[in-house]
Amino acid sequence: MAHYKAPDHKREQFRRYLEKAGVVDSLTSVLVALYEQPEKPNNALEFVKQHLGTPGLNAADTEALQQEVMDLRQRCERLEEENQDLKARLEPLEPPEEEVPPTE
Repeated sequence: MAHYKAPDHKREQFRRYLEKAGVVDSLTSVLVALYEQPEKPNNALEFVKQHLGTPGLNAADTEALQQEVMDLRQRCERLEEENQDLKARLEPLEPPEEEVPPTE
């Protein structure tokens, strides 16, 4: 199977873009950290994801945040239902809207 090879100019331009953005340094540091692990993790991809993710967040932090999001979504649903219920209960108590005749 033949592989498409980008022109050298475009490849070099893309390489400079990645270096300028810090991508090359980040990937290099993560791969070095993986290489230096005394016991290699079972899932290398998960290791890379965790080390490329937001600094300071670990799997437990991520799980806690995901749980908080789920709890807040459930709370939002309950509040929306309560709001609809209260609107329905308030509707009969509101005075009817008067029709305003059109002005000529």
